[in-house]
Amino acid sequence: MSPAVEAARASPTLFVLDDGKPYDLFDVLEIVGEVARVRSPFLFEIGEEFAVRVEHDGQVFEAQAKVRAHVGPPEMRITELALSEQTAPRRMVTG
Repeated sequence: MSPAVEAARASPTLFVLDDGKPYDLFDVLEIVGEVARVRSPFLFEIGEEFAVRVEHDGQVFEAQAKVRAHVGPPEMRITELALSEQTAPRRMVTG
């Protein structure tokens, strides 16, 4: 398998949930513990909260995300999200 395919498989996907509908608004750089570091063309307000679903390695969980910081220069802005109220990871079902 190519390195690009391996990297794509290794990256988590984080969806914002609005009335149960998922919206792919972020490029996930990393999720470590209860902090997600993401990039987005949208600027969310510090303290803003929303429901999210995280998919990674065939597992999925939901959580509440709260914008805790924006770091880096404007052209490379990284948004840090604090994840709380995480559900237990479960296997993704496709099809």
